[in-house]
Amino acid sequence: MENTIESESYKIQEPANWASKIDDNQLIEYIKESDFSNKQVEEGRDFCYFLDKIYYTSDTENSEYACVAYTLNEPGNLESASARDVIVEENETYIIHRISVLREGVLIDKIADTKIKVLDNENQSEGGILSSSKKVNITIKDLQLYDVLITEDSRVKVFTDRDFLRKEFLKYVYITPSTYWAYGNYKFSFINDRKETIAYKKTFFRDDNGDVLKPEINYLKKGERFVIEKENYINSFDQNREIAPYIDFATDRNWTGLSNYISPLYEEIYSKSSLKEFAPKLVEKLDVITDKDEQLQFAIDYVQNHIYYVYNADEMNGHKPQEPAITYENKQGDCKAKSVLLKVVLDYINVDSSVVLVNFNSDHHIKNYLPSLLTFNHVIVKINHKDETYFIDATTRDEFGLIENRGFIYFLHYLEVKPNKQLEVRKPYKFPYYGINEKVDLTAQNQKGDLKLVTTYKGNRANYMRKYFKNTNKREIIDSWNNFLFYTLNYSGDREGTDIRTIFNDASIEIVSDDKKLNEFTIQYKTSIENPYFTDQQKNRFLMYFDRNIVKNNARDFMHKDILFWHNFDNEKYEINLQTDQRIDTEEKFTIQESTINNPYFDFTSRKKVTKNGASIVVDFKPLVNLEIPSADFEKFRNDHHTIADSNFGLGIDIIEQGLLNRLKFNFKKRLK
Repeated sequence: MENTIESESYKIQEPANWASKIDDNQLIEYIKESDFSNKQVEEGRDFCYFLDKIYYTSDTENSEYACVAYTLNEPGNLESASARDVIVEENETYIIHRISVLREGVLIDKIADTKIKVLDNENQSEGGILSSSKKVNITIKDLQLYDVLITEDSRVKVFTDRDFLRKEFLKYVYITPSTYWAYGNYKFSFINDRKETIAYKKTFFRDDNGDVLKPEINYLKKGERFVIEKENYINSFDQNREIAPYIDFATDRNWTGLSNYISPLYEEIYSKSSLKEFAPKLVEKLDVITDKDEQLQFAIDYVQNHIYYVYNADEMNGHKPQEPAITYENKQGDCKAKSVLLKVVLDYINVDSSVVLVNFNSDHHIKNYLPSLLTFNHVIVKINHKDETYFIDATTRDEFGLIENRGFIYFLHYLEVKPNKQLEVRKPYKFPYYGINEKVDLTAQNQKGDLKLVTTYKGNRANYMRKYFKNTNKREIIDSWNNFLFYTLNYSGDREGTDIRTIFNDASIEIVSDDKKLNEFTIQYKTSIENPYFTDQQKNRFLMYFDRNIVKNNARDFMHKDILFWHNFDNEKYEINLQTDQRIDTEEKFTIQESTINNPYFDFTSRKKVTKNGASIVVDFKPLVNLEIPSADFEKFRNDHHTIADSNFGLGIDIIEQGLLNRLKFNFKKRLK
């Protein structure tokens, strides 16, 4: 075998005593064709003859074992099997037990044809991410189409003192396999060799009708195991509309016990030293600011922008928080370190705050998971100020404004790092301001149009647009707006294929103002347009402005059976004014159509003013956000969004062409209505 010297990252040896013992004769016996396997191959799929997977946990290690045999009938699977990477964490070892192929009935050992390299996992060590994980690169020579590949391996993670949480608590989520593979024999085992009882919860398993079964919670004491075993098995859930069934394994605890475990660790860090002692220059700057709101803004800005965010992937679930004095001195730290420093600064200025644990990536599942500190992967700060609650991510950069104007973080579940706390759910939220407030003026005269947009962004929108304008080429920004307007003015309906730059040939866009305290970012777009009208196939002309951003298609198209719709829209307000030197149809149905929607989860109004030469509309959208729409309410919610999409998201005016024939044609159309 051509390889680097065996390292801590990988070894070649026999399986552990808790793993399966499978000899060569048993392997050959397991790999037998059947009506089930032949059917899968005939359908053009690869087939897995068997998969034996074991998760083993003890007070000293977490380990995973797998023995699998599958066909290499598809070139893509052959390619991925020939060269693959295994990522191992710090103090984790990848152990190879067997690499073989069954070729024309003969079992061939491929260890000698295997080349192994251990590389730094460079993809995970850039941009403030520190990772001491390694990449074990495995290349197997001379794999051939229609081989059956057999691999047997383990991953062993031995705990160090830094892994005190993993030592104390287990968290493992078993997810049922991909719907691509069909299995002749499938077996999963979970072995508890810890002194503590492990709870496990089966979630999103289904009955024969496809209906979700009520979750089951059971327990494993030391020495006990949980086993799933199936023959001729295909996982049949609907990937597009259903959550894959999974089992959550966790050390048996409740949330109160977990909060009482973690809070003393943080309290100890808070009390290490005072801000005056380790950050006298910062204290001087804070003391000069007499306005409490501005003092709070300065504190948040300082920790977010002057302390470099370092994400250490190997320490997130293991380390105690870094002392704030060290974070301040080194000017860097992970989310725990930055959040602790921010809390210490807020304590100094007498602003009530606490550190909270969250997991933005798995927030939807937290309500289904068993209680576990290892559920969380991020730390932020909860601030109580002027009878309002705010959440600040200390790792965010380039965020601005007094606290009520800063970006809003969307999530539901969190655990406050204080004694005797339960998992908490945030209340739904209504923005006190508009994320977008836009005024559009389009004037058409002598076959030429003048278009001006003035848009003010606030909160998250302001933060995003400020970065976008800072980091994006001006020509690219103008092209983006031109492309948006090409569809908004409906030119895609009569000018498809035209170079958009020739339509908006003198377009310009400028920053009008940038108020860092109000966190308001205002821009102005201007252009002139030759022939501003949309002309249909019957040569009828229209002046149109329909902003499709107002239509929330993700709400209209949402079809998932297991996930509730997550409501996270901004307050938006639009004023659209269309003026022309031509007469218009002042009674056209859609021109005068207005709407009022009072849904429990959003209010929407459109109000219009129509004159003989133009019309205006004000669209006002105010949602209740940071919540999941209950399934019982969703169809009404969806239908109300369909109503918005039914010509209530903009304005169109019909031109009455001059001349006797055109007037007769117009009057005839009116009588038909």
